[in-house]
Amino acid sequence: MRKPTLALALSLLLALPLRADDGAGSIAAGGIILMKRELRITMAKEVLQISLGKVIVDYDFCNDSDEDITTLVAFPIPRYGYGDWDETFGDPTFSDFSLAINGVPTKFKTEVRAYIGKREVTALLAREHIDSSTFGHFNTKAEESSDPSPDFTRAAPAAKAVLRQSGAYDKDNYPSWKVDKKYYWTQTFPAHGTVHIRHEYSPAIGGSNSFSYGLRGEQELARKAKRTADEAQEIDEVESMCFEPALRNRMLSMTKQGQMVPYNYVDFILTTANTWKTPIEDFTLIVERPSAGDQGKNKRYVPASKQSLVSFCWAGPVEKSDPQHFTAHLTNFVPDKELRIGFLYPGDAYKEN
Repeated sequence: MRKPTLALALSLLLALPLRADDGAGSIAAGGIILMKRELRITMAKEVLQISLGKVIVDYDFCNDSDEDITTLVAFPIPRYGYGDWDETFGDPTFSDFSLAINGVPTKFKTEVRAYIGKREVTALLAREHIDSSTFGHFNTKAEESSDPSPDFTRAAPAAKAVLRQSGAYDKDNYPSWKVDKKYYWTQTFPAHGTVHIRHEYSPAIGGSNSFSYGLRGEQELARKAKRTADEAQEIDEVESMCFEPALRNRMLSMTKQGQMVPYNYVDFILTTANTWKTPIEDFTLIVERPSAGDQGKNKRYVPASKQSLVSFCWAGPVEKSDPQHFTAHLTNFVPDKELRIGFLYPGDAYKEN
């Protein structure tokens, strides 16, 4: 059974992605995890703040045992590939991830592993001086100058031959591997004590310049076997944002009349909380609408509209705490699915800066 729907009309100058072509997929990140499950540590409180420009998570972890517990804790990033740099608004590596323990900025280590299918090529790339996490320091300007991977360009001919033979680069010199990345640190939880951990990052955002298929709902689902990959993705996106019927019908009517309904979404992996002792005793979700002209660190946004809507699936009440924020609260929460926050802009026109 579908969880209750939230669809809230907001009024603001919104920010739109700079691209006006096909949709882009978000990269879902989430909370911190225990590298080895430790059932003596409880997530007593979690406050999750989500906006287009920033995700901030505050936790209170309690160790109710009679001894200190020291263990590895990590922030994992789902596997991403070279194409994600073009298909996602924002940085798929979450390179601005920051950490504070009990209010003190804290250093962490980074682990990067590269794979072609199930085969690990981390050591191979390192040996040939290819930075795996950035795909050889790929950037869009380099791509425009026929130099998509500067590390590869600088490599000796013999190294290039090895990299191509391994499958790390294709015939056009584009990287073929995917990356698993995690930030991690050693954390001590004192006996009968509480540790406050805060982490934040700029999200990698999904979206498109307009809905085209998914709003038709059952009509499109009925022809599931015939639908294209783009149709399937958009149908899934619509379903994952839980639009109320009236809102869905309104947007469908607009698209049939040739009007645009641009949208973005931010994904968050809630179920990472289940690596700790469950449940989350006190959980709060705060969704922030973008302020007029606010680009955050995702510079692919420009002010373009005076209206937006927010929609997401939630099992419980949601309150408008102030003109910019919407708050949901649960106690004894055990997440069983992930979270997607949709931001949509009915009738808006694409605007490039």
